[in-house]
Amino acid sequence: MNRLHGKVALITGGNAGIGEAIARLFAKEGAAVTITGRRKVELERVAREIERAGGRALAVAGTVTDETHVRSAIAQTVRAFGALNILVNNAGAGAFGKKLHETDDATWDELLATNLTGVFRMTRAAIPEMLKAGGGAIVNISSIAARVGIPLSAGYSATKGGLDALTRTIAIEYARQGIRCNGLCIGLVDTPMAADLLNDPMRRAEVLATYPLGRPGRPEEVAGLALYLASEESAWVTGGIFPIDGGRTAQ
Repeated sequence: MNRLHGKVALITGGNAGIGEAIARLFAKEGAAVTITGRRKVELERVAREIERAGGRALAVAGTVTDETHVRSAIAQTVRAFGALNILVNNAGAGAFGKKLHETDDATWDELLATNLTGVFRMTRAAIPEMLKAGGGAIVNISSIAARVGIPLSAGYSATKGGLDALTRTIAIEYARQGIRCNGLCIGLVDTPMAADLLNDPMRRAEVLATYPLGRPGRPEEVAGLALYLASEESAWVTGGIFPIDGGRTAQ
């Protein structure tokens, strides 16, 4: 039997990269999936391809910074598939290249709104539906920037540190009601967000020299760990922040 048979999952930022890989894998493993994101055309492409492969998918365009969109995405998911069992908070924004004193308020505010407040809003809207369903699993996509100091990423790092703290709090608050919450602490993954770095030979070599496995991760590899944390195989796992970073933070 498929590992997510009969489950309903919502994946934010599901139109590309890690979110797309998670949506495809979850659908392959039997879940009905809702994917959200800002780019409607790409969302609909992913949803169509999932359906052509025999899965069930719903695309809901919008941003996690918009409370109306958040509530609509949850409502449409429940209306289409009958419940909500799994939430993957993957949508995120990055801003790199400036020191703290060079970072303006608009950049800081955008990172907070997407990477932290957006997760808060989506989770707040999802939990009542998970309680109705008798429990659920939440997977938050964090970053090694929450664990180690990475230059020129003050705002991004701060939001991911906050996300890890939020993950642990959610896990403790809802454990006895059957809702588990875990995080993935990811390193450099070959996604559109990392394209500028990976396409620059000098920067790529410099960064990958700090990774014991010597290469960037693949979205499908992250999706595999997300699947474990969303499935019943991890029924005794909550409040964990799991590194998936090629050994970067083990040094």
